[in-house]
Amino acid sequence: MSFVSAVLTEVGHVALPLPIIAYPLVAAVLFLALGVVVWSFRDVANRHSAKANAYAAAHGGHAGASSTGGH
Repeated sequence: MSFVSAVLTEVGHVALPLPIIAYPLVAAVLFLALGVVVWSFRDVANRHSAKANAYAAAHGGHAGASSTGGH
């Protein structure tokens, strides 16, 4: 008798706290909720482009240009 079959016979039946269909439904709802959060932040950088260009112009930057350097 192999080790796996010995372990499986010892474990027996474990009752799950939820029906088996609930687990993929919970995962789908969580995935959908995270997708809504990500979707809500779409195009955030372009919402304030006029403000960013004005700030860059006032502080010696080039309006409309992106900075590739970091801190």
